[in-house]
Amino acid sequence: MSLKPWKVLESNYIQPKFRVDTCELSNGKLLNATVMEFRTWANVVAITKDQKVVLVKQYRHGVEDVLLELPGGIVEDGESPLAGVKRELSEETGYASANIVEVGWVYPNPANQINKLYCFLALDAEKITEQDLDDGEDIEVQLIPLDELLAIAKDGKFHHALHVAVLFRVFAHLGRVS
Repeated sequence: MSLKPWKVLESNYIQPKFRVDTCELSNGKLLNATVMEFRTWANVVAITKDQKVVLVKQYRHGVEDVLLELPGGIVEDGESPLAGVKRELSEETGYASANIVEVGWVYPNPANQINKLYCFLALDAEKITEQDLDDGEDIEVQLIPLDELLAIAKDGKFHHALHVAVLFRVFAHLGRVS
């Protein structure tokens, strides 16, 4: 028996971008599946000329903790992931790079989200402006040597799972993991 997509019998929005699909599984059983229609996300490992990674610390209310993270966020409607990550890097940190490459993408949670997270590497990042934060952002920029970041990630001290996935893609691209 080969796996097949579920048959959607009905979709009902419980809030904008949050829906419940009544699905028929291949075995004939019915299931209510919640789907979150989030937009595309993009994050970047930005490395300066002196091999420091530009990171952000910010409070995350879901876990009620301050986390060390990568710059990035939502890609706006009509914006490419590359344009979005450049904008987010500048807004959150004041840094920019003329050398940004996409190193892959992942599904943040394919069980109930429709979006992708694009992973980028920026080389020779430089501070060119001040932060331009959204009303809900309170972000502290931190520079950490690239080798220390790898150790922090290996030690399990970098807690944002999606950002660990981005780090893996970047470190694989750089030949630092095999």
